[in-house]
Amino acid sequence: MTNYDEYEKAMRPEDITRFFVERSNAGDAAGVAALYEEDAVLAYPPGGRTVGREAIRELWAKVLANRPRFEPEEPLPTLVSGGIALTSTPPRDGAGARAQVVRRQPDGSWLRLLDQPEFVNPAG
Repeated sequence: MTNYDEYEKAMRPEDITRFFVERSNAGDAAGVAALYEEDAVLAYPPGGRTVGREAIRELWAKVLANRPRFEPEEPLPTLVSGGIALTSTPPRDGAGARAQVVRRQPDGSWLRLLDQPEFVNPAG
């Protein structure tokens, strides 16, 4: 079983996106999964969903086996209400958006609860 507590924690919602890019580019599927709550839901693969941190780790292990390269994207302003925040980034092609709901943890860090990595406008 992976010890997700060994990874640096996101102390601001915006840190998660930076950690995601760093860990993905390092091929670290467990490090990516450490950014998610235990029962998180990821809207991936397209048209499907992956539920739970372990399933997300397994999915990212497959994705990262192909050594994709992720570039940092400038985040849109984060919306925060109490212990919940909405983070998002516009894709480089300008079509659609990526959005994540993150939740503050008891230790003050933040983890992804819901992740919509790509939302394409059907009219676009």
